[in-house]
Amino acid sequence: MEIAERTVGQVSILDVSGRITLTQDHAFLKTKINSMIESGQTRVLVNLAEVSYIDSAGLGELLRAFTTIREAGGSLKLENASKRMHDLLSATKLLTVFQVFDSEPAAISSFS
Repeated sequence: MEIAERTVGQVSILDVSGRITLTQDHAFLKTKINSMIESGQTRVLVNLAEVSYIDSAGLGELLRAFTTIREAGGSLKLENASKRMHDLLSATKLLTVFQVFDSEPAAISSFS
């Protein structure tokens, strides 16, 4: 898994690529989110367009990131989930937790 960070206005966008799984670098997302919160970045949009696979541990990491940011007074939203990932979020009822957007402009404007 690789994460590139960029900012649009007051929204921090994490472009995630690869697989989000239980591997030796599974704490990478946790470390990234914690450092963002420490620097005051609490409006986070996770771009899933380049994620090829996510397992239950990866879903757990996204949920943990969501909770951590919410507890810091911010919000985490998702964009560009593949059909398979959208179906997985639906089956696990995580669509009731995450706001998921098909386009970046719509996702960014939802933070205002």
